[in-house]
Amino acid sequence: MKCFARAPMLVMLASLAAFSAAPSTLQPKAWAQGQGPTTQAAETGPVIRSQEVRRLPGGLDQVLVLNDNNPELISGEGILVSTFPESPGLNLAFNGRFDLFSHHVYAGMPDRLDSTLWLAVVAQPASDQSVTLELLGGSTSLSQAVSSQQTASPFLPLPSLIEERGTPIAAGPGSRVAGDLLRGDSAAELSRQWKIQPGRATPLVLLPIPVAGLDPLLNGRNLQMRLHSSGPVHVATLATYGDGRHAPSAADWQALLNSGKQSPKEHKPTPRSSRGRIIYSRVSGIQIGSTWQAELTDPGSKHLDLSATAISWPISSLANGDLRTGQIQTAELEVFDPGTAWAAHGNYGVEYDLTLPLRNPSAQKRKVAIALESPDKNSSTTQQLAFKRTSGGPVMFRGPIEVTGLDDEQEQGSGPRRFHLVLRRGQQGPELGQVSLDPGESRRVQVRLVYPADATPPQVLSLLPVKQSSPESGDRP
Repeated sequence: MKCFARAPMLVMLASLAAFSAAPSTLQPKAWAQGQGPTTQAAETGPVIRSQEVRRLPGGLDQVLVLNDNNPELISGEGILVSTFPESPGLNLAFNGRFDLFSHHVYAGMPDRLDSTLWLAVVAQPASDQSVTLELLGGSTSLSQAVSSQQTASPFLPLPSLIEERGTPIAAGPGSRVAGDLLRGDSAAELSRQWKIQPGRATPLVLLPIPVAGLDPLLNGRNLQMRLHSSGPVHVATLATYGDGRHAPSAADWQALLNSGKQSPKEHKPTPRSSRGRIIYSRVSGIQIGSTWQAELTDPGSKHLDLSATAISWPISSLANGDLRTGQIQTAELEVFDPGTAWAAHGNYGVEYDLTLPLRNPSAQKRKVAIALESPDKNSSTTQQLAFKRTSGGPVMFRGPIEVTGLDDEQEQGSGPRRFHLVLRRGQQGPELGQVSLDPGESRRVQVRLVYPADATPPQVLSLLPVKQSSPESGDRP
């Protein structure tokens, strides 16, 4: 696991921001030209692409995740989420492999311009034996740094697609952390191993959310950790006020944990069985599932044959957002705090690891393009996807994606390539690359993404036919 130096967001992104355009008309894609099934419902209506939308094969693993996202906006000190047996703990011990996902915002205090909210992750053995915790992967980022010692990623305006070429590209802390996980990087704020003793809570991570000097007084932090414990442990995340120079002591955190005081929750969810509009709320509990793995094949086959029509699969589909496939990919919760989300709607922090075993069964060379797209969930079905004609509207996906097996300059499969995407509501995804296969040729393509905290589901992964240009008559033998 690589570790990068702590530094403000790369200056390079400021220049890239200049390429971010105001809402503009989407240009026809290579795969849409001459392909027929793309129609416009009206002059100002959606673009309808007739195609197949399949359920995503595979499923989530059984790795437990301490999901700490309620409240998002922290308005008071206290326990955020705890698995300790004492109230308000959820009374569950992690043993072996588990993850942690934490995402919070702090808006300062009304009577101070330089306040800092401190976050802590603490752990304690569930028995009288010491436990070793190892960080297998993870990272953290603020939205805005107030010193050069803090890892941060501001929400800079970026174009829809940028390919990473050695320099990390991100906009927002969720985007930054997701990219670090894909690359195997880690923020310098995180240690690699902890030896924790029984009988007391040991701070693993102490992280500030400062607002001094910011206008408005608003900052956020994302944290993801992939962990392994040598024995059963209870874990909690805590929040308390302090100054920006010195973190609260271990004794302070222990006192806060012992107090049983809980940080106020927000957004009471709509009950699971309700119909109509849903208030999803946010998660404060233990999620079941960290990674979704799948091979995307044709029904009853070991291959995915290239065809003349587009195929898409939902990513992070959820209740009232399944594109009418009937597939809810949302991770269930083992246990959760009362008044918070009853499922991990959005699968934030979940890694999607998807393999496409492509094959060309035809007698002609064929090409397909791969894209991540953000269709209108209300007008899309299993037979069509609906898109806006312009690129305006709210950002629905802001984060990285990695693809292995795209064409290189010789139309051979390349190694991992990473791209940063900014997709707005109803936006057809920019082409990530193409795959060219001769008759009878096969190639395995891998797509990986960590669903970022700064996204709104669902999206789709699309395989799009590319029109083959006919040779000019003068070029014919």
